[in-house]
Amino acid sequence: MKKIYGRPESLKSTPHLYCPGCGHGIIHRIVAECIDELGIREKTIAIAPVGCAVFAYDYFNFDVTEAPHGRPPAVATGIKRVLPDRIVFTYQGDGDLAAIGTAETIHAANRGENITVIFVNNANYGMTGGQMAPTTLIGQKTTTSPFGRDPKREGYPFKVCEFLSALEGVAYLERVAVSNPKNIIHAKKAIKKAFNNQIEGKGFSLVEVLSQCPVDWGMPVAEAINWVNTTFMQTFPLGVYKDK
Repeated sequence: MKKIYGRPESLKSTPHLYCPGCGHGIIHRIVAECIDELGIREKTIAIAPVGCAVFAYDYFNFDVTEAPHGRPPAVATGIKRVLPDRIVFTYQGDGDLAAIGTAETIHAANRGENITVIFVNNANYGMTGGQMAPTTLIGQKTTTSPFGRDPKREGYPFKVCEFLSALEGVAYLERVAVSNPKNIIHAKKAIKKAFNNQIEGKGFSLVEVLSQCPVDWGMPVAEAINWVNTTFMQTFPLGVYKDK
């Protein structure tokens, strides 16, 4: 019997420990598929963050190193400059990339470092219990904003793609989601393009992936997915924000 679907070679058989309904498992899979299809597994190096994706080195079947909270773009820069023939990418959440790692993200992008960034936005600090993040929506309730995020008190949601689009060094920015099969297919195309940009030496590429977080949002899985499609995307519209 011809095998038409299976586990990507770039993804280990280790069971994922993510919460039920979490988007990380889907994103891991499509990243692994892209790497296999591009034939770059043996030359790929990933940088794992602090956060829900901290155990990426247990799931990806290629070289993965760990970085202090928020510092993956700095580590990726060092690796890529020392080993320019490698394909280097970071896999980061909103707390890691858009809070403690804001400076590293901005300056790596502004320098046009030839790296790929996969940015998972689930609008809260997932690993530590669902606290408010830079990307938490106005009115969204979290453990540290129990009455909903108030812009007068906590400011506005930080829109990474829109912010980085003004920087000269950025080659490619796109926001996607993994909330239904159509979005997943499109997310894979965006991630593959971001890797291709690095292969072709075009500079800094970032793909922002809106991901459901049912447990910390306090929602059933189906409701969380619907919330991504009907509410999350209103604040963070999908689309290409820069493509050189």
